[in-house]
Amino acid sequence: MALRVPGTSLLSWGSPLSRRVLLPTCSRQFTSTANTALPLPAALKVSASSPSKVAGRKRARYQFRPPRFYRGPFSPVQPPKPSAPNSRLFVPGPFTSERLQDHYYTTIAPDLLTMTYVHLPKGYQPRDYSFRHREWDDSSPYHAGLHTMVRDALKDSAFLHAAGMVVQSITGARASVHYSKVNIAAFELRAQKACAVTSTVKGPLAYRFMSSLIDVVLPRIKDYDGVSMKSGDSTGNISFGFTPEAVSLFPEIEVNYDMYPPRMVPGLHVTVHTSAKTDRDAKLLLMSMGVPFTTKGKSKKK
Repeated sequence: MALRVPGTSLLSWGSPLSRRVLLPTCSRQFTSTANTALPLPAALKVSASSPSKVAGRKRARYQFRPPRFYRGPFSPVQPPKPSAPNSRLFVPGPFTSERLQDHYYTTIAPDLLTMTYVHLPKGYQPRDYSFRHREWDDSSPYHAGLHTMVRDALKDSAFLHAAGMVVQSITGARASVHYSKVNIAAFELRAQKACAVTSTVKGPLAYRFMSSLIDVVLPRIKDYDGVSMKSGDSTGNISFGFTPEAVSLFPEIEVNYDMYPPRMVPGLHVTVHTSAKTDRDAKLLLMSMGVPFTTKGKSKKK
């Protein structure tokens, strides 16, 4: 496209001289009217905020955040480690440690090591319990598992949702739904029906759950003698249960009790998986943490 301005030579917008401002030889030949205003090409438009930025400029190549999807180990763009602040998986914290966790490492662990140390004489061969002992990765002294059987969920699924909300509120971990495998007429159980909710907590969540259980819930249960000394599976796992009334004493449930219908709050079975190899050592560990044990049998209902 060629443009002829009076008093100037014939130039095109693509020529090098088109970047210069063309001044007429006689100012009388131009008047500042809308009819004589010439539109600028798109390539000559500049940003109002920053004249150095030309319109249509793409985003910079450098991206602070990593790509949304992992493209494999051979991709030139690798995401940062989850501990890096610019990682999409970065989670700040923990800022404080659990009280029961500090108490275990500062007081309980040294005392248990002194009390349970056994010196084996030379040539002694202990019995092989590998057929029933599980492997332990020493990631946590123990982990706790919660289980509840919701029989009413076979008729109304709302009971299962309420049980899942209760378990998640108490543990702070995602609850898993389990389905029945066989038909049991005595329990009105049908196969492939959701009937139970479980949750497993490890690490700081396990310490927090046990601290809340020992310091808040157990002292408030009326006429509670303690966990039976007969509890245990001979491999260091201790189990005990709570009624729906005792479950309502958890601070996570009590602070928002109106959200859970009283008839839908389930009972719970708690199984504490310890790193002990015998029930005696597992009960000794829980006793040192504050869990009461009793030799009394179950009281008969009048």
